[in-house]
Amino acid sequence: MTALEKATGDAVFKFEPFVLHVLCRELQDAQLLHSVAIDSGFRNSGITVGRGGKITMAVRSTHCLEVPLSHKGRLMVSEEYIEFLVHVANQKMEENI
Repeated sequence: MTALEKATGDAVFKFEPFVLHVLCRELQDAQLLHSVAIDSGFRNSGITVGRGGKITMAVRSTHCLEVPLSHKGRLMVSEEYIEFLVHVANQKMEENI
């Protein structure tokens, strides 16, 4: 709260979701891992194939959170709301685990 009260610009509370990058030897391996990730609830997962043929499977969670807290140095939310956001972010972290 002290840092937010001293802020002169915009402040955002941001929680980044879980991401796991796996380098796969074969496309079939990546496809199998992708199916498992999707079936496990990691809906933002995907496969990329680089120019050199490197196959990367990214397991991504959808548990993100991004909330503006202040604008031009003016706090836009209460301390109680920030405490609530921290609680929600901690729950999302538990879901990531």
